[in-house]
Amino acid sequence: MSSRNGVGPRVVALGGGHGLAASLRALRAVTPNLTAVVGVSDNGGSSGRIREQFNVVPPGDLRMALAALCGDDQWGSTWARVLQHRFSSTGDLDGHALGNLLITALWEETGDVVSALDWVSRLLDSRGRVLPLATDPLEVQARAVDEHGVEHVITGQAQVATSDLDIKEITLVPAGVAACPQAVTAVQNADVVILGPGSWFTSVMPHFHVQEMASALIGTEAKRVLVLNLDPAQGETRGFGPETFLQGLAHDHPDFRLDVVIADPSHTHDRGPLEAVAATMGATVHYAPVANALEPQNQHDPVLLASAFEQVFSSGIIGAWQ
Repeated sequence: MSSRNGVGPRVVALGGGHGLAASLRALRAVTPNLTAVVGVSDNGGSSGRIREQFNVVPPGDLRMALAALCGDDQWGSTWARVLQHRFSSTGDLDGHALGNLLITALWEETGDVVSALDWVSRLLDSRGRVLPLATDPLEVQARAVDEHGVEHVITGQAQVATSDLDIKEITLVPAGVAACPQAVTAVQNADVVILGPGSWFTSVMPHFHVQEMASALIGTEAKRVLVLNLDPAQGETRGFGPETFLQGLAHDHPDFRLDVVIADPSHTHDRGPLEAVAATMGATVHYAPVANALEPQNQHDPVLLASAFEQVFSSGIIGAWQ
Protein backbone atom coordinates (compact mmCIF):
# COMPACT_ATOMS: atom_id res chain seq x y z
CA MET A 1 0.00 0.00 0.00
CA SER A 2 1.35 3.40 -0.91
CA SER A 3 0.25 6.99 -0.55
CA ARG A 4 0.80 10.14 -2.53
CA ASN A 5 4.15 10.62 -0.82
CA GLY A 6 5.21 6.99 -1.26
CA VAL A 7 5.72 6.04 2.39
CA GLY A 8 2.29 4.77 3.39
CA PRO A 9 -1.06 6.46 3.82
CA ARG A 10 -1.10 9.64 5.84
CA VAL A 11 -3.30 8.69 8.77
CA VAL A 12 -4.61 11.01 11.49
CA ALA A 13 -6.23 9.45 14.56
CA LEU A 14 -8.32 11.64 16.86
CA GLY A 15 -9.48 10.96 20.40
CA GLY A 16 -7.95 10.47 23.80
CA GLY A 17 -7.21 8.06 26.60
CA HIS A 18 -7.05 4.29 26.25
CA GLY A 19 -9.15 4.19 23.07
CA LEU A 20 -6.79 6.41 21.11
CA ALA A 21 -3.80 4.55 22.51
CA ALA A 22 -5.20 1.26 21.17
CA SER A 23 -5.73 2.80 17.73
CA LEU A 24 -2.20 4.18 17.66
CA ARG A 25 -0.61 0.88 18.66
CA ALA A 26 -2.54 -0.72 15.82
CA LEU A 27 -1.90 1.98 13.23
CA ARG A 28 1.86 2.15 13.76
CA ALA A 29 1.95 -1.43 12.46
CA VAL A 30 0.10 -0.32 9.32
CA THR A 31 1.71 2.99 8.32
CA PRO A 32 4.78 4.98 9.35
CA ASN A 33 2.99 8.20 8.46
CA LEU A 34 0.88 8.69 11.55
CA THR A 35 -0.37 11.68 13.56
CA ALA A 36 -2.43 11.67 16.75
CA VAL A 37 -4.69 14.61 17.60
CA VAL A 38 -5.47 14.48 21.30
CA GLY A 39 -8.21 16.15 23.32
CA VAL A 40 -7.16 18.59 26.05
CA SER A 41 -10.04 18.60 28.52
CA ASP A 42 -8.86 16.00 31.08
CA ASN A 43 -9.34 17.33 34.60
CA GLY A 44 -8.64 14.31 36.77
CA GLY A 45 -5.65 12.77 38.53
CA SER A 46 -2.12 13.88 37.75
CA SER A 47 -3.23 15.77 34.63
CA GLY A 48 -5.81 17.73 36.55
CA ARG A 49 -3.32 18.71 39.24
CA ILE A 50 -0.73 19.86 36.68
CA ARG A 51 -3.37 21.71 34.70
CA GLU A 52 -4.51 23.57 37.82
CA GLN A 53 -1.01 24.46 39.00
CA PHE A 54 0.52 25.50 35.68
CA ASN A 55 -2.50 26.47 33.52
CA VAL A 56 -1.31 24.19 30.73
CA VAL A 57 -3.17 21.66 28.61
CA PRO A 58 -3.53 18.44 30.61
CA PRO A 59 -0.65 16.17 29.57
CA GLY A 60 -2.07 12.74 30.48
CA ASP A 61 -3.72 11.75 27.20
CA LEU A 62 -0.81 13.27 25.27
CA ARG A 63 1.54 11.09 27.32
CA MET A 64 -0.51 7.97 26.64
CA ALA A 65 -0.44 8.69 22.90
CA LEU A 66 3.33 9.15 22.94
CA ALA A 67 3.80 5.89 24.85
CA ALA A 68 1.56 4.07 22.37
CA LEU A 69 3.79 5.24 19.51
CA CYS A 70 6.98 3.87 21.07
CA GLY A 71 8.61 1.01 19.20
CA ASP A 72 8.70 -2.60 20.37
CA ASP A 73 12.51 -2.68 20.59
CA GLN A 74 14.35 -2.32 23.90
CA TRP A 75 14.63 1.47 23.56
CA GLY A 76 10.96 1.95 22.78
CA SER A 77 9.57 -0.47 25.35
CA THR A 78 11.83 0.94 28.08
CA TRP A 79 10.87 4.54 27.39
CA ALA A 80 7.18 3.62 27.16
CA ARG A 81 7.37 2.17 30.68
CA VAL A 82 9.33 5.16 31.99
CA LEU A 83 6.89 7.61 30.45
CA GLN A 84 3.97 5.81 32.09
CA HIS A 85 5.72 5.37 35.46
CA ARG A 86 3.72 6.77 38.38
CA PHE A 87 5.36 7.85 41.60
CA SER A 88 4.07 6.43 44.86
CA SER A 89 4.95 8.46 47.93
CA THR A 90 3.53 10.39 50.83
CA GLY A 91 4.54 13.70 49.22
CA ASP A 92 3.46 15.95 46.40
CA LEU A 93 4.73 13.60 43.68
CA ASP A 94 2.34 10.83 44.69
CA GLY A 95 0.25 9.74 41.69
CA HIS A 96 2.10 11.86 39.16
CA ALA A 97 3.20 10.15 35.94
CA LEU A 98 6.78 10.93 34.91
CA GLY A 99 5.68 11.60 31.34
CA ASN A 100 3.27 14.30 32.51
CA LEU A 101 6.11 16.07 34.31
CA LEU A 102 8.45 15.67 31.33
CA ILE A 103 5.95 17.19 28.90
CA THR A 104 5.29 20.08 31.28
CA ALA A 105 9.00 20.70 31.83
CA LEU A 106 9.73 20.80 28.10
CA TRP A 107 6.75 23.09 27.59
CA GLU A 108 8.19 25.53 30.12
CA GLU A 109 11.63 25.26 28.47
CA THR A 110 10.38 25.79 24.91
CA GLY A 111 7.33 27.96 25.59
CA ASP A 112 5.31 25.92 23.11
CA VAL A 113 3.36 22.71 23.69
CA VAL A 114 3.84 21.45 20.12
CA SER A 115 7.62 21.90 20.36
CA ALA A 116 7.57 20.16 23.74
CA LEU A 117 5.72 17.16 22.32
CA ASP A 118 8.07 16.99 19.33
CA TRP A 119 11.07 16.96 21.70
CA VAL A 120 9.57 14.11 23.74
CA SER A 121 8.77 12.27 20.53
CA ARG A 122 12.38 12.51 19.38
CA LEU A 123 13.62 11.31 22.75
CA LEU A 124 11.35 8.27 22.55
CA ASP A 125 11.96 7.66 18.83
CA SER A 126 8.18 7.60 18.45
CA ARG A 127 6.56 6.08 15.35
CA GLY A 128 4.46 9.17 14.69
CA ARG A 129 3.62 12.68 15.84
CA VAL A 130 1.37 13.74 18.72
CA LEU A 131 -0.50 17.06 18.60
CA PRO A 132 -3.07 18.64 20.92
CA LEU A 133 -6.55 19.53 19.70
CA ALA A 134 -5.94 23.03 21.08
CA THR A 135 -3.02 24.74 22.80
CA ASP A 136 -5.23 26.03 25.62
CA PRO A 137 -6.89 23.76 28.19
CA LEU A 138 -10.60 23.12 27.67
CA GLU A 139 -13.44 22.11 29.95
CA VAL A 140 -16.24 19.74 28.93
CA GLN A 141 -19.76 20.71 29.96
CA ALA A 142 -22.75 18.46 29.41
CA ARG A 143 -26.47 19.11 29.47
CA ALA A 144 -28.03 16.01 30.97
CA VAL A 145 -31.44 14.82 32.13
CA ASP A 146 -32.16 12.62 35.13
CA GLU A 147 -34.85 9.93 35.43
CA HIS A 148 -37.42 12.54 36.44
CA GLY A 149 -36.77 14.71 33.38
CA VAL A 150 -34.91 17.36 35.33
CA GLU A 151 -32.04 18.99 33.47
CA HIS A 152 -28.57 19.25 34.97
CA VAL A 153 -25.30 20.83 33.83
CA ILE A 154 -22.25 18.64 34.46
CA THR A 155 -18.84 20.28 34.29
CA GLY A 156 -15.53 18.45 33.89
CA GLN A 157 -14.37 15.55 31.73
CA ALA A 158 -14.08 13.13 34.64
CA GLN A 159 -17.54 14.08 35.90
CA VAL A 160 -19.19 13.77 32.49
CA ALA A 161 -17.48 10.45 31.71
CA THR A 162 -18.80 8.83 34.89
CA SER A 163 -22.27 10.39 34.90
CA ASP A 164 -25.29 8.07 34.90
CA LEU A 165 -27.57 10.81 33.59
CA ASP A 166 -28.87 10.92 30.03
CA ILE A 167 -26.47 13.26 28.22
CA LYS A 168 -28.18 15.39 25.60
CA GLU A 169 -25.30 17.55 24.38
CA ILE A 170 -21.86 18.78 25.27
CA THR A 171 -20.09 22.09 24.89
CA LEU A 172 -16.53 23.21 25.48
CA VAL A 173 -15.47 26.05 27.73
CA PRO A 174 -14.17 28.54 26.82
CA ALA A 175 -16.17 28.80 23.63
CA GLY A 176 -14.37 29.82 20.45
CA VAL A 177 -10.95 28.50 21.42
CA ALA A 178 -8.60 28.10 18.43
CA ALA A 179 -7.56 24.66 17.24
CA CYS A 180 -3.88 23.76 17.11
CA PRO A 181 -2.89 24.86 13.57
CA GLN A 182 -0.64 21.84 13.00
CA ALA A 183 -3.50 19.52 13.96
CA VAL A 184 -5.88 21.21 11.50
CA THR A 185 -3.28 20.97 8.73
CA ALA A 186 -2.71 17.28 9.48
CA VAL A 187 -6.43 16.53 9.05
CA GLN A 188 -6.66 18.61 5.88
CA ASN A 189 -3.70 16.76 4.33
CA ALA A 190 -4.57 13.25 5.52
CA ASP A 191 -5.39 10.24 3.39
CA VAL A 192 -7.38 8.64 6.21
CA VAL A 193 -8.92 10.08 9.39
CA ILE A 194 -9.70 7.69 12.24
CA LEU A 195 -12.25 8.47 14.97
CA GLY A 196 -12.67 6.25 18.03
CA PRO A 197 -12.75 4.06 19.90
CA GLY A 198 -12.99 5.90 23.19
CA SER A 199 -15.22 7.77 25.58
CA TRP A 200 -17.77 9.20 23.18
CA PHE A 201 -18.72 12.51 24.75
CA THR A 202 -15.39 13.27 26.41
CA SER A 203 -12.77 11.95 23.97
CA VAL A 204 -14.31 11.71 20.50
CA MET A 205 -17.00 14.38 20.20
CA PRO A 206 -14.98 17.32 21.61
CA HIS A 207 -13.08 17.48 18.31
CA PHE A 208 -16.33 18.60 16.64
CA HIS A 209 -16.73 21.43 19.14
CA VAL A 210 -13.61 23.31 18.09
CA GLN A 211 -14.75 25.13 14.98
CA GLU A 212 -11.55 24.95 12.90
CA MET A 213 -11.19 21.24 13.59
CA ALA A 214 -14.86 20.56 12.84
CA SER A 215 -14.49 22.39 9.51
CA ALA A 216 -11.36 20.36 8.73
CA LEU A 217 -13.10 17.06 9.54
CA ILE A 218 -16.03 17.97 7.32
CA GLY A 219 -13.98 19.44 4.48
CA THR A 220 -10.99 17.10 4.29
CA GLU A 221 -10.61 14.90 1.22
CA ALA A 222 -9.44 12.10 3.51
CA LYS A 223 -11.48 8.94 3.88
CA ARG A 224 -13.12 8.82 7.30
CA VAL A 225 -13.23 5.72 9.49
CA LEU A 226 -15.08 5.32 12.78
CA VAL A 227 -14.08 2.50 15.13
CA LEU A 228 -17.07 1.67 17.30
CA ASN A 229 -16.78 1.02 20.99
CA LEU A 230 -17.36 -2.57 22.01
CA ASP A 231 -19.92 -2.11 24.78
CA PRO A 232 -21.58 0.98 26.19
CA ALA A 233 -19.71 2.55 29.08
CA GLN A 234 -21.35 2.37 32.48
CA GLY A 235 -21.34 6.15 32.60
CA GLU A 236 -21.78 8.56 29.72
CA THR A 237 -23.08 6.14 27.05
CA ARG A 238 -24.98 3.72 29.26
CA GLY A 239 -27.67 1.99 27.18
CA PHE A 240 -26.27 2.98 23.78
CA GLY A 241 -26.61 0.56 20.90
CA PRO A 242 -23.99 0.55 18.11
CA GLU A 243 -26.24 2.69 15.92
CA THR A 244 -26.81 5.27 18.68
CA PHE A 245 -23.31 6.68 18.28
CA LEU A 246 -23.89 7.30 14.57
CA GLN A 247 -27.37 8.71 15.09
CA GLY A 248 -26.06 11.37 17.48
CA LEU A 249 -23.15 12.24 15.20
CA ALA A 250 -25.41 12.53 12.13
CA HIS A 251 -27.94 14.64 14.03
CA ASP A 252 -25.42 17.09 15.48
CA HIS A 253 -23.16 17.30 12.41
CA PRO A 254 -25.26 16.50 9.32
CA ASP A 255 -22.52 17.65 6.92
CA PHE A 256 -20.03 15.13 8.27
CA ARG A 257 -19.68 12.00 6.15
CA LEU A 258 -18.20 8.61 6.95
CA ASP A 259 -16.72 6.02 4.61
CA VAL A 260 -16.25 2.99 6.87
CA VAL A 261 -17.47 1.94 10.30
CA ILE A 262 -15.46 -0.83 11.98
CA ALA A 263 -17.56 -3.00 14.30
CA ASP A 264 -16.84 -6.21 16.19
CA PRO A 265 -19.45 -8.81 15.12
CA SER A 266 -19.62 -10.33 18.61
CA HIS A 267 -20.68 -6.93 19.95
CA THR A 268 -23.09 -6.10 17.12
CA HIS A 269 -26.00 -8.50 17.49
CA ASP A 270 -28.59 -6.53 15.50
CA ARG A 271 -26.80 -5.30 12.39
CA GLY A 272 -29.76 -3.83 10.55
CA PRO A 273 -30.10 -0.54 12.46
CA LEU A 274 -26.34 0.08 12.40
CA GLU A 275 -26.03 -0.55 8.67
CA ALA A 276 -29.06 1.62 7.94
CA VAL A 277 -27.73 4.63 9.86
CA ALA A 278 -24.23 4.13 8.42
CA ALA A 279 -25.69 4.17 4.90
CA THR A 280 -27.33 7.55 5.52
CA MET A 281 -23.84 8.90 6.32
CA GLY A 282 -22.33 7.36 3.19
CA ALA A 283 -20.56 4.53 5.03
CA THR A 284 -20.31 0.78 4.84
CA VAL A 285 -19.85 -1.34 7.95
CA HIS A 286 -16.75 -3.55 8.13
CA TYR A 287 -17.15 -6.36 10.65
CA ALA A 288 -13.96 -7.69 12.19
CA PRO A 289 -13.04 -9.25 15.54
CA VAL A 290 -11.17 -6.50 17.41
CA ALA A 291 -11.92 -7.24 21.07
CA ASN A 292 -9.16 -8.19 23.49
CA ALA A 293 -9.93 -11.76 24.55
CA LEU A 294 -8.74 -11.02 28.07
CA GLU A 295 -10.91 -7.89 28.37
CA PRO A 296 -13.66 -8.38 25.79
CA GLN A 297 -16.12 -5.92 27.35
CA ASN A 298 -14.35 -2.66 26.66
CA GLN A 299 -10.81 -3.11 25.34
CA HIS A 300 -9.66 -3.31 21.72
CA ASP A 301 -6.78 -5.63 20.85
CA PRO A 302 -4.13 -3.61 18.94
CA VAL A 303 -3.04 -6.65 16.87
CA LEU A 304 -6.60 -7.47 15.82
CA LEU A 305 -7.37 -3.80 15.23
CA ALA A 306 -4.26 -3.51 13.03
CA SER A 307 -5.55 -6.42 10.96
CA ALA A 308 -8.94 -4.70 10.61
CA PHE A 309 -7.27 -1.47 9.48
CA GLU A 310 -5.18 -3.37 6.93
CA GLN A 311 -8.30 -5.06 5.55
CA VAL A 312 -10.11 -1.74 5.24
CA PHE A 313 -7.12 0.08 3.75
CA SER A 314 -6.58 -2.61 1.11
CA SER A 315 -10.27 -3.20 0.32
CA GLY A 316 -10.49 -0.46 -2.28
CA ILE A 317 -13.20 1.32 -0.27
CA ILE A 318 -10.77 3.93 0.96
CA GLY A 319 -7.79 3.24 -1.26
CA ALA A 320 -8.15 6.25 -3.55
CA TRP A 321 -4.57 7.36 -2.93
CA GLN A 322 -3.10 4.08 -4.21
